[in-house]
Amino acid sequence: MAARRRVIWAPRAQTALDESVEFVAQDSLPGALRVLEQALAAADSLATLSERGRVVPEYDDPQLREIFVFRYRLLYELHPDLVRIVAFLHGAQDFVSLERGK
Repeated sequence: MAARRRVIWAPRAQTALDESVEFVAQDSLPGALRVLEQALAAADSLATLSERGRVVPEYDDPQLREIFVFRYRLLYELHPDLVRIVAFLHGAQDFVSLERGK
């Protein structure tokens, strides 16, 4: 059985999720709720299935992985006893440019 890890959200990732949900809500409240629910469920699933995401291709670091939530990328770092959600961004966004503009 896989070890259980604690899942935490970096403040920047939380803000990005909030902004994404607000953006989708402008056109569809039900759609925004689906994005929120799926993002939170995907993050929660990483407590036991933390290595299921693919390695982020821009970095090729096995500790930085991603899973997809609709058209969004949920990026996370693996640590021995926790998973840290570091970004939530639309698939069309360039993660490397976002990192440079921290």
